[in-house]
Amino acid sequence: MSPWEPLVSLVIPNWNGAHHLPDCLNSLRRQRYRRFEVILVDNGSNDGSLALLAREYPEVHTIPLTENRGFAPACNLGMRAARGEILVLLNNDTEVAPGWLEAVVAAFAQHPEAGSVASKMLLFDQRDHLHTAGDFYRLDGTPGNRGAWQQDRGQFDAVEPVFSACGGSAAYRRVMLDEVGLLDEAFFFSCEDVDLGWRAQLVGWSCVYAPEAIVYHKVSATGAGVVNSFYDGRNFIYLIVKDYPWSLLRHHWRDVLRAQWRITREALRAWRGAAARARLRGQLAGLLGAPRMLRARRAVQRTRRVSDADLLRVLTPVAPGERAKIDESA
Repeated sequence: MSPWEPLVSLVIPNWNGAHHLPDCLNSLRRQRYRRFEVILVDNGSNDGSLALLAREYPEVHTIPLTENRGFAPACNLGMRAARGEILVLLNNDTEVAPGWLEAVVAAFAQHPEAGSVASKMLLFDQRDHLHTAGDFYRLDGTPGNRGAWQQDRGQFDAVEPVFSACGGSAAYRRVMLDEVGLLDEAFFFSCEDVDLGWRAQLVGWSCVYAPEAIVYHKVSATGAGVVNSFYDGRNFIYLIVKDYPWSLLRHHWRDVLRAQWRITREALRAWRGAAARARLRGQLAGLLGAPRMLRARRAVQRTRRVSDADLLRVLTPVAPGERAKIDESA
């Protein structure tokens, strides 16, 4: 491990997650790296979470709220209260390997250009399968998790740059957050981590994937499919309007429109499903919210210090075969 031993602040948003917290907090007690504090922001839970924390985990600094303010606002409250040089967002429905935090700190030490570190997140109940090996952002305006649902056969065992870190276990340098800001609370839930990744990439901070930083995640344990679908539908559009540079968009706008049409078409085909209808409502909300994001866009794009070539090295292209398949089915 690097002789650099910064204080790390772990921020855990919680809403009615008492049944998840022992797995998460007990795994933190087993960390080999010990210079950390734990801050849990409780979004108005009524399941005994606060009593559990007071009784079993007195080392956790708890910030209780009277209502559910959402993921991004809760994380921001925790980060503002944090004292560390490294700030880590960690879902309450995770368990971390004993060497997780050690690997995160080592990645920052070895990559001074990195403003964030992405962990290898595996499925909690199927630990040889991936949830994410860092986030990607495609030139068609769609974000995603690298390796999602794939069996982990070592295909993501290289330390390498990725677009951004999944908010379920995202680690950030404080100096980067001081420069680009915290999570945008307008996103509320979903894609706020990708938006932060965009702001960091535009000013020149990279994100490095650390495969030895292993997290086990109970995927979707605390989020509903309908809720996810609505905010994904809305926030994919928010990302394009707020963060996607015009210099790249003028070359790839057709791919962006194709991708949005594909999302719309698939939702229409599945119209009887509540999640599909929520996705369509989300797309409509994204269009209606575009003026707000355009105002935010001006501030974001003024900070840009990198070239299109720099961004193209970290953005994921659209495969020609996939583009043709979308066109044929339109």
